[in-house]
Amino acid sequence: MKARTRSEPDDMRAEYDFDYSTAVRGKYYRRLLKEGANIVVLEPDVARAFRSSAAVNEALRSLLEVSESTRRLTTRSSGRSRTSRALRSQGTRRAARR
Repeated sequence: MKARTRSEPDDMRAEYDFDYSTAVRGKYYRRLLKEGANIVVLEPDVARAFRSSAAVNEALRSLLEVSESTRRLTTRSSGRSRTSRALRSQGTRRAARR
């Protein structure tokens, strides 16, 4: 006994006509912002370095941690107030004019 092959009708047309005059620019923009969709396209050389989006996220999080700790190391107080630095720089400008 031979099994019957059941073919489903193809719903795709050979060609579709689309009226671009009725298109709406940015129709789903607000919804995407509300849902938090954030798409970034990586350059091919960067994309080859990562096997998945989770790997990209992990690398970016570690970079953020490093930048935060580095920022804390580089924002030191010079021990002088902002006004004393301004006065000092004005004095050097006056001396240069003489």
